[in-house]
Amino acid sequence: MAYDTMMLFRDDSYLKEIDATVLALNERGGILTDQTVFYATSGGQPGDTGMFIRSDGSTIAIAATVTGETKDEIIHVPAPDQPIPAIGEKLRLRLDWGRRYKLMRMHAACHLLSVVCPFLITGAAVGEEDSRVDFDLPDAGVTKEGVTAKLMELVSANHPIFTRWITDEELAANPGLIKSKNVRPPMGTGRIRLVCIGENASVDSQPCGGTHVATTGEIGAIHIGKIEKKGKENRRFRIRFGALPEGE
Repeated sequence: MAYDTMMLFRDDSYLKEIDATVLALNERGGILTDQTVFYATSGGQPGDTGMFIRSDGSTIAIAATVTGETKDEIIHVPAPDQPIPAIGEKLRLRLDWGRRYKLMRMHAACHLLSVVCPFLITGAAVGEEDSRVDFDLPDAGVTKEGVTAKLMELVSANHPIFTRWITDEELAANPGLIKSKNVRPPMGTGRIRLVCIGENASVDSQPCGGTHVATTGEIGAIHIGKIEKKGKENRRFRIRFGALPEGE
């Protein structure tokens, strides 16, 4: 039996902690709750970590968050040798906010990279300090200095970042919104979540279930650390926090 979890981060990625009720425990010790602020590993963004606080003040360390039988079932994976809550128990769910905020900034930066490099995406992985985006790009013809400069223009402009929902039919009528070459957003639920950048989505709009900061300015200084050739028609861009080091 699959359980649906109310994913509060979809509408407010800045929620750091909430109260929730334990719905179930799976055979591997995973904890399922009625609602959560913990993002589950998906779309290149790693799942959240943090802790659950029990009514007596004791804690359960959460080492990972993953999806279950469906994308709407969120499983919180405790670290080894943690206590097990009871079904029906009330818990306080608290994120490792420092880690999550870095991932939000990085994920937003990856969206900007897809604006600067408007090619189909063949792969991506979001990290706390270093992320990668792979593009279907036979001849790079770009430099890390040039891409970095364009990225920082978008960061400095402090564009708003927001979400909105469209129907499956609206997405089907606008296939250009999909930037991934091989992965399509899940259809069939009747609605698709778009992450938009700029007033009236003037900078970008694409399907995404991840968490992002509210403005491009929050991303801070970023740069392209490396552009690698990965196959005949694939280029991997490494994006990192901080200014582009001199002489590289």
